[in-house]
Amino acid sequence: MDDAIPFDSATQLAVTAAWLAGAIAVAYVVGLAISWLLQRLGRRSAVLSDVASLTRLPLRATLVVIAAGAALRHATDPASGWRGWVDHMLVILLIGTLTWVLVSLVRVAERQVIARFAGGDTGLTDADRHRRKIKTQVLTLRRIVVAIVVVLGAAAALMTFPSFSDIGKTLFASAGVLTVVAGLAAQTSLGSVFAGIQIAFSDAIRVGDVVVLEEEWGRIEEITLTYVVVHLWDERRLVLPCTYFTTTPFQNWTRNATELLGTAELDVDFTIPFAAMRAELDRILHANTLWDGRVGVLQVTDAVEGLVRVRMLVSASNAGALFDLRCDIREGMVEWLQRTNPGALPRKRIEHQTDTERDVSNGVAHLGTSQADSGLFSGNAEAERRGRALAGVHYDG
Repeated sequence: MDDAIPFDSATQLAVTAAWLAGAIAVAYVVGLAISWLLQRLGRRSAVLSDVASLTRLPLRATLVVIAAGAALRHATDPASGWRGWVDHMLVILLIGTLTWVLVSLVRVAERQVIARFAGGDTGLTDADRHRRKIKTQVLTLRRIVVAIVVVLGAAAALMTFPSFSDIGKTLFASAGVLTVVAGLAAQTSLGSVFAGIQIAFSDAIRVGDVVVLEEEWGRIEEITLTYVVVHLWDERRLVLPCTYFTTTPFQNWTRNATELLGTAELDVDFTIPFAAMRAELDRILHANTLWDGRVGVLQVTDAVEGLVRVRMLVSASNAGALFDLRCDIREGMVEWLQRTNPGALPRKRIEHQTDTERDVSNGVAHLGTSQADSGLFSGNAEAERRGRALAGVHYDG
């Protein structure tokens, strides 16, 4: 019976457990009551509604830790051997829950700023560039503040250890070496962090911008302090470091406006009737809801190797609409060629040439006495005069 727990010790343990259970239950009920009250008041205040939803769990955890500490102080002897480390653990837990509460309040502030100045979290449109700019900057600031709060919370927890001061002295004694080592080790990471801050406040890109990079186009989905996530057109995600956007050229299609111009090109035969082709393009554009009515031009940009290159320049309100519009125009013009002008489709010609025609093309048969010069700066007196004038030599002849 020597190993049996004494009656008074067992009684003390039961009393302590009862106090703990009661205090935790009361604290939890108080937390529920506070959350209920905030939710009721939140019907008339968006701020209180966000506070109620985002701080519910951290507030209850904080109340439970405080209640547990108070119960232990009331029900146990301060001279008990185990009280020291238990109190220390409760202090660390209290610092952790308070840090959690502060982080939740930062999220409340973020949500309120976005709701007031950036239109909330209902989605982004290309037309509202100011809203996307505000949201990008607020998200970056929130991450910075949360990182600072967490670091301060960790530092406060470390300060509760008596040996922390000795560790601090050792670190300060070797501050020079540590600074050099840390600087070399974190050079890339810190550079990426500063690049992320620069991106957020330089307005080079914003959440929701349409960009073209690495021969891909997509939309900026997320901007953090170290990397940027691009949602590509084919549902892939391209993750790039923030330093990419400060060191590499890229296209931002929605930097100042969302409207874009695009081209659709076709190679056709020389027999194509351009007037009819322009009329067909005009008909296709007016029948397509993706066209914004700003630009619709058909031009001949090249005519070599037996083909005529036709470029159709059109406009749309955004990048996605422009891509689909270009595809619709190509398809419509090809169908029109097949239906009305099959002879204007691209073809390769092979023609038989007679001896007389060959002599004419080689210059053996002449019409009149005039002959085109063969050289611009040589071959006759006029050409040589031009050559000397170009070379800066005075010519009197």
